[in-house]
Amino acid sequence: MAPQIHPLVILFASVFTSNILLTNFLGMCSFIAISKDMKSSNGLGLAVTVVLTITVAINWAVMRYILVPLDLMVYRYIVFIVVIAATVQMLEMIIDRVSPALYMSLGIFLPLITVNCAILGAALFMQIRNYNFIQTLTFGFGSGLGWWLAILALAAIQKKVTRAPVPAGLQGPGITLITIGFMALAFVGFSGMLNVQ
Repeated sequence: MAPQIHPLVILFASVFTSNILLTNFLGMCSFIAISKDMKSSNGLGLAVTVVLTITVAINWAVMRYILVPLDLMVYRYIVFIVVIAATVQMLEMIIDRVSPALYMSLGIFLPLITVNCAILGAALFMQIRNYNFIQTLTFGFGSGLGWWLAILALAAIQKKVTRAPVPAGLQGPGITLITIGFMALAFVGFSGMLNVQ
């Protein structure tokens, strides 16, 4: 039975208090690599949000109506990954048709959403927390929004940092990791307001 948590609470918590990226540290690789450019960050954030929303919904249905009734939960990781890979492949083809410039700017990171641990993590959180369908959909969308918000914030901060007098020893990855640490502290500061775990 699903916990009685209102979907708006789940939405707020998944964006802020339990941000999948800045409080759970899932999906850091593409987050750090793409966040140097605002347009690419925006495109990847949108793509991650769409993939998270769609895949958690499909994985919930597959788990509820196929894996659990047939007692096949032992295969859930494989099934979740196949659903994620198929969704990303479809999204990749759509972006290539609709916006070739965005497709080129995202480069290898678009197909790598398949192995973005935030996507699989959201599916596993949905299962562990025993969410119903509406809660799952809200959680997936909120987690994507939280990831998108974080990558846009980092891209904006990095744009400012490039014009700042950063000491030589901290330039590049050093200042990026420090910035992410401060961002994580800010998001963790929301902890205790709402808790969905």
